[in-house]
Amino acid sequence: MKLVDEAEIQVTAGNGGNGCVGFRREKFIPLGGPDGGDGGNGGSVYIRADENLNTLVDFRHERIFKAQRGENGMGRQAYGKGGEDLIITVPVGTVVMNVATDEVIGDLTQHDDILLVAKGGKGGLGNMHFKSSTNRSPRQSLPGEEGEERLLKLELKLLADVGLLGFPNAGKSTLIRAVSAATPKVADYPFTTLYPNLGVVRVENYRSFVIADIPGLIEGAADGAGLGAQFLRHLQRTRLLLHLVDISPMEGGVEISPIEQVRAIERELEKHDPELLEKPRWLVLNKADLMFEDEAKAAADKIIAELGWTQPWYLVSALGREGTWPIMTNIMAFFDRQKEDEADARNAL
Repeated sequence: MKLVDEAEIQVTAGNGGNGCVGFRREKFIPLGGPDGGDGGNGGSVYIRADENLNTLVDFRHERIFKAQRGENGMGRQAYGKGGEDLIITVPVGTVVMNVATDEVIGDLTQHDDILLVAKGGKGGLGNMHFKSSTNRSPRQSLPGEEGEERLLKLELKLLADVGLLGFPNAGKSTLIRAVSAATPKVADYPFTTLYPNLGVVRVENYRSFVIADIPGLIEGAADGAGLGAQFLRHLQRTRLLLHLVDISPMEGGVEISPIEQVRAIERELEKHDPELLEKPRWLVLNKADLMFEDEAKAAADKIIAELGWTQPWYLVSALGREGTWPIMTNIMAFFDRQKEDEADARNAL
């Protein structure tokens, strides 16, 4: 199924039930007095995260959600029944925003996280509350309050450990196919990845991590150019970025140097969120199989020197699966060290 990662929905909480105007009428009890009950509270609308979902596609067809209204109060001091709450399920990793204010209401990052997005209206008071020494037979009651209504934007941010980024046709989809069971589309033309793809890399039993293949970025992506702009958000949750670069790229017969590719992507990351540049980012020089071995090694050394690259880097052929697995084992070791450092920091407190 194609991943749908944005949706707008309208949620309306239930109105409260109206209070009742009633009087006690029983044999042998003269002047029974007011006994109108209160209306029930309206149902509220909640959004809950479910790890069994991975797309917002259902909200393409169903966009309006209403909770149940509270029942009206009744005589004999009978309270109206409260309306049932409505719970909407979304994938883990969904951010909920109020469209009117552009405010983030909540971020659902764990299974069963739940968020109140529209509060039900309070039930109205019955006339039994208005009895006083000067008003023995009140005929006033209060109507129920209206439930909240909001237009919400749901935005899914993939919960992946590793994010692949790079220009279109850099070989991201080929790499994720080589190291996981994911099967994204691969072809010899740009923008073959139209939606993010997730793959689980199993290094050994009970040791694995999730890798995300993000649609290719081009210069101006942060401003809306190309397909990758709307998916840049997915990189914000990752712990490590793998920056894939075609070591000998050609586009329309005009060479785009690997140096220019790296710098262009860095500018787009900075525009979208400067913190992305602070994440660990390893460079993967891909398509080494298109050159002689010595020639590819010399080109890689030159690129690293000109970039002044200080983080880990690799020369691979994703298509031939040459040099790809050492990257995965190093990533697993990197995450293991992160966990140890975090544990040491907690113990030091």
